[in-house]
Amino acid sequence: MHIGFIEDTHLHGGTQIWVAEAVRAFIKNNQEVSLLAPKGSWIVEQCRDTGAIISTYDWDEVIQEDTHNREIWTKALSRCDVAVCTVHPPREGFHCSVFAARCIKEGGLETHLIPKTGTIVPAYLRSFYLPDETIRSTVIAITDFTRKYLIETYKIPAEKVALIYQGTDTQRFQHSSIARKEAQKRYPLPENASPILGSIGSFEPRKGHPVLFEALEELVNNSLPNAHLMMVGDGPDETMLKEMVKAHGLTRNVSFFPFTDEPNYVFERLDVTVLPSLYKEGLPNVLLESMSMGVPVVSTNIGGISEIVIEGKTGFMVKPGDKSALANAINKVWANPDHYQAMKREARALIVDQFDKVTQFDRFIDYFFRL
Repeated sequence: MHIGFIEDTHLHGGTQIWVAEAVRAFIKNNQEVSLLAPKGSWIVEQCRDTGAIISTYDWDEVIQEDTHNREIWTKALSRCDVAVCTVHPPREGFHCSVFAARCIKEGGLETHLIPKTGTIVPAYLRSFYLPDETIRSTVIAITDFTRKYLIETYKIPAEKVALIYQGTDTQRFQHSSIARKEAQKRYPLPENASPILGSIGSFEPRKGHPVLFEALEELVNNSLPNAHLMMVGDGPDETMLKEMVKAHGLTRNVSFFPFTDEPNYVFERLDVTVLPSLYKEGLPNVLLESMSMGVPVVSTNIGGISEIVIEGKTGFMVKPGDKSALANAINKVWANPDHYQAMKREARALIVDQFDKVTQFDRFIDYFFRL
């Protein structure tokens, strides 16, 4: 079987990390794999040494949907039995899955197009998920919340929407005393830092970091004066967020570290992972990885997060934008040492039992063969 991936982005978030891992896993499983992505994008660089067939295009020019770009996409898609297209934001009337469907139809291809999504954006069109009902096409949702939304709100037939969790690498993301020593070298923090909180991912408005800073200020001024927040990642809000830390008087309570493709070392440092996102989340990899490492989670209750954050067992959830609720939830995780240790065990057990990536990769391949 020949499996294709379409990634219309230069980003290097959780989805792109999953795609890079999937490319390797499927090739190891003796499948042929193609990648169609923008020139110079992070995912292209990650997959160069995998043995995948890589096709690239100009990210700015492709929105013209001209003959040149149609030829690039049609040629790349022609070799694929299935083509998995991450549903990215539209750009000036262009959308990757819609364009892929056009190339498949006009090229008379047998390729089965599979838009894949975990996040729900109400402004997105139904056609982003089922772009052309005259071609072979189904949708993969990576959370049950998303699957139900696609069926109930967009009226996509239930038989055309599959639920397949992405999962995480439970062998890689498990505690190790050796890795913990290395983590202390990579991520030096104040000696009295406790608890150590972590926010890992892109620095952008939807992630709700200003709310997290307000919650941290509340904690530091009241119950947890030595609480320390690790901000790990990059993005357009980085400079603004660093200035905000100063404005809130949190300089000694917050440390910024760059994006890493080895987040397991970050989780070795954390006591609690915090995800204060305001909108547009599916089932974030960062939460799966955190829980696989036995690190409890405090998160806003959006998307499919409630499918893994079990209240009081693997973490706590709060309403988006509520700084006091966020602070209270962090307090609840840390207040009782015995309960905290039980949460660590519950978090790890849930991911190992239900979200192991090796098992989930097999489920993706099984689904492709059924198609």
